[in-house]
Amino acid sequence: MNAVRNRVLLVLVILAIVAAWGLAFLTVAPNRLVSGTAIPLSQVSEPWRAVLLVPSLVLLLAVFLPQRRNTHAAVAVAATLLLFGLVWLAGAHAARLAESASPITRIAFGGGFWVLALLAWLAAVDAIERSRLGPVAIALAHFAVFLPIAVLLLGGELDHLSLLKEYATRRDVFDVALVRHVEIVAAALVPTLVAGIPLGISLFRHAKSQASVFAVLNVIQTVPSIALFGLLIAPLALLATAIPGLRDLGISGIGVAPAVIALVLYSLLPVVRSTVAGLVQVPRPVVEAATGMGLSRAQIFRRVEVPIALPVFLSGVRIAAVQAVGLAVVAALIGAGGLGALVFQGLASGALDLVLLGVIPTVALAVVVDAAFRVLASSTGTQTG
Repeated sequence: MNAVRNRVLLVLVILAIVAAWGLAFLTVAPNRLVSGTAIPLSQVSEPWRAVLLVPSLVLLLAVFLPQRRNTHAAVAVAATLLLFGLVWLAGAHAARLAESASPITRIAFGGGFWVLALLAWLAAVDAIERSRLGPVAIALAHFAVFLPIAVLLLGGELDHLSLLKEYATRRDVFDVALVRHVEIVAAALVPTLVAGIPLGISLFRHAKSQASVFAVLNVIQTVPSIALFGLLIAPLALLATAIPGLRDLGISGIGVAPAVIALVLYSLLPVVRSTVAGLVQVPRPVVEAATGMGLSRAQIFRRVEVPIALPVFLSGVRIAAVQAVGLAVVAALIGAGGLGALVFQGLASGALDLVLLGVIPTVALAVVVDAAFRVLASSTGTQTG
């Protein structure tokens, strides 16, 4: 074990070997509702499997190499090529099987593919983070990991896989669900910021109130999301009945309104806490120096405290945004729509591809939001420093 230089990568490589030989790479089913027959990676045509050999050997070798920046770069490139090879191999083999299969036959990714793809992605992420690049370079590197897969998608190389067939069948429904999902998240974040920022500033200036307010916000966080959505149905329904004009505005016991309200309640804690934390960590000597220069309290707040606190504040907004993207899936249970509607429709009908059609874009959206706020927070911190 003394020769091992990267234990994280070693674990990923071992898990990948187990998944490659013990789990199905693809599954073939006569239709979308029947369980498929497993196709292990060992049964995929030999020349095609060779595309995985070189990046796999590079990753294995990197376990024992000195952990320098060029080693991390090699791991990131190898992991990206491995991920690309896995997706291309699945699409190419699916196209070959489709030549002699029925039009309704479903060729789907197997458990082995998902595990291998996840491990390759984790290896790339670990290497990128170890490389100590700047925030923008890191974001571009993460984007580059999935760029080859995007090329395959746009080139139609994956069209014979059942997930893409499901998308082609439900493209209009998917587009509407994706837009609705983004609308729900945006509709929740705007009032969260409008209410959370002033509340955080007030708590910073009146520290004695922090304990009680944070206690309430912490209690809200402990309530399960589906329970909170359910608790809002009755009061909003009664309110809409008592005030008919509210129903014309779209406020009722089910739908978008209770979803947005619940997401706002969940998002308040990270926004308020990060606002307070950002202002608290402003060095007092800096504030005193600004006071000595004759700046008013409002000017100190605007020109000194806000710029210094901004990176911490953006980190809180990032957490709230990513959390909202995930919780918006559950909101489909109360008629809010969004990508969660596809997930629960798929679960109800036993259609795994329909579930994935909702899950994968949700994960991708969360990753994009997280990366965007990380870059923004890091860039703001660099400029402030």
